[in-house]
Amino acid sequence: MKKTLYGVVLLLLIPIIGLAQAKLTKNKQALLASIAKHEPKLIEISDAIWANAEVAFEEQKSYKLLADYARENGFTVTENIGGIPTAFTATYGSGSPVISILGEFDALPGLSQKTVPTKDPLEEGGAGHGCGHNLFGTASLGAAIAVKELIAAGKIKGTVKFIGTPAEEKFFGKLWMIEAGAWDGVDVNVSWHPGANTEADVQTTLALVDFKVEFFGQAAHASADPWNGRSASDALELYTTGINYYREHIQPTVRIHYHIQDGGQVVNVVPDYSRLWVRVRNTTTEGMLPVYEQVKKMAEGAAIMANVDYKISLISGIREVLVNRAGGQIMQDNLELLGPIEYTGEEEAFGKKIQEATGKPLVGMDSKISPLRETLEHPGGGSTDVGDVSWVVPNINLSVTVAPKDTPWHSWAVVACGGMSIGHKGMIHATKALSFTMLDLFEDSKKVEAIKAEFKNRKGNFQYKALIPDGPPPVGAN
Repeated sequence: MKKTLYGVVLLLLIPIIGLAQAKLTKNKQALLASIAKHEPKLIEISDAIWANAEVAFEEQKSYKLLADYARENGFTVTENIGGIPTAFTATYGSGSPVISILGEFDALPGLSQKTVPTKDPLEEGGAGHGCGHNLFGTASLGAAIAVKELIAAGKIKGTVKFIGTPAEEKFFGKLWMIEAGAWDGVDVNVSWHPGANTEADVQTTLALVDFKVEFFGQAAHASADPWNGRSASDALELYTTGINYYREHIQPTVRIHYHIQDGGQVVNVVPDYSRLWVRVRNTTTEGMLPVYEQVKKMAEGAAIMANVDYKISLISGIREVLVNRAGGQIMQDNLELLGPIEYTGEEEAFGKKIQEATGKPLVGMDSKISPLRETLEHPGGGSTDVGDVSWVVPNINLSVTVAPKDTPWHSWAVVACGGMSIGHKGMIHATKALSFTMLDLFEDSKKVEAIKAEFKNRKGNFQYKALIPDGPPPVGAN
């Protein structure tokens, strides 16, 4: 009778400990043990990167934290990839398969924030991790280390390669790293991104191009002899007006942004110089390029009307993500194996305060594992230089919850969550899902072959070329 009762109790406990977790292989159990061992250090590194909050191409402290921990764990580190001082690779193992994993670590300007659920900067005007990249690079390195330990123990064979990629928010550092061969010889690349939900990401992104427009006129006294001046500011205003009228006549999938960087310095001088940063996006590169060409022509028109000279300089451009559903399904299976993130009452309350402060419904955190979604033709949303990586090597994407549902991204609210336990939990969950997926690729060559076959089919005869200007990357351009 006692044995029967004991068995009933065990059956009742299985849902609590997680039926999916009971199906873990020995190697996946070993990955979890490795991640648990490194978890305190991973959180320490993430929090240090969060506190450093270094922007594009200036991530000296942040990249060093990751590179040093990779070396400490037996990786061979190669720095200054593509002429970028903060770009690096960390490699362990030999032979096939070669599985790479991305790690970003740059912050956004102007988003400094304490770990509190109301807007409260740590440093007024300072940078902050409003996209969660302090979590991104650290989780990916944690996954690479866990896989490396299985290779070192002789449980699996092949090569794991962590690729530290700076300047994703501005300039798109991966473009120069691709040109330098950082993904040469890689069979499959794995990536993730912090989000407000958890899913195997099989959606594409928007292609974009960034360029700078400068106008050069003639300075003069704005009251005494304005007729002797040719206003670069007039040209700038005419140009932005033209862009805004053009919006009526483009596809609804197109986005055009601009940032006026210099519109003149003082009110009593006809300005002889103006400058703005322009960005054009669309769901495909092929759909984006004609809009880019038209917007460039409009700069010439504005210069003619204002009787000034002009110059257009390409900064960089990125492609949309090439989706790989075979890889997405493997990631989906591992998310279902792990189950959702669980939150404390304090964390749920923190999330709802974030939602209250940003005018969102007070629904708290969302980490449920939904079924794998259909890939949409026009998903909208943002852009990433992971898109370019996905056209040179098959890529698997993941999103993991690090902030409450509907949180405005690139905002103080994401910074607040990324430096405390909500962000930490999402980071460690990503580490587990990434390492499980990488392990599946090391253990099953047929999965690698299926991913590569889909990549080849979707890519077709396309030959990749980075949309960047001649010369070195714009390190120091901030």
